[in-house]
Amino acid sequence: MSTLEFNNALIQLENYLRAFAMTYTKNEEDAKDLTQETILKAITYRESYTPQSNFKAWVFTIMKNTFINQYRRKSKTGSIFDSNFEVAYSNIPASSSYHPYNHILKLELEKHIGALSEEFKLPFELHHAGYKYQEIAEKMNVPIGTIKSRIFIARKKLSAVLEQTTIANY
Repeated sequence: MSTLEFNNALIQLENYLRAFAMTYTKNEEDAKDLTQETILKAITYRESYTPQSNFKAWVFTIMKNTFINQYRRKSKTGSIFDSNFEVAYSNIPASSSYHPYNHILKLELEKHIGALSEEFKLPFELHHAGYKYQEIAEKMNVPIGTIKSRIFIARKKLSAVLEQTTIANY
């Protein structure tokens, strides 16, 4: 992929990246910053992109990792609570279908994804990031059927957790 093609592909993804960044940050300015940082990192680490792989998934993985690193950095300094608490409650429109329980479910789900063994967690996260089964199988050097099975089992485990959490809280 030439530099021009690479840059054009990034430009085409910009709106998708910003929308996806909003799901992480819940704040327009932070979403713009995250999008810009993601694009900058994609350009900086262009050489690490494999042309045969899914470009969109690669860029979105950069965004996810950038957000996680920022979150960890902020949590070490103690500023994450203030900014996220403020963001979480200031950006919710009065007519929104937001419910605090949804946030609890999300946190619970993230906790259980993190608790999955690596053999289930990695394929699940890669698939969620947009990688195709075949790409995951090649990355992990495992048959595609095994990847499908592991993702299915991970979904089943997480579904059971969601069901238990829902029953326990309602």
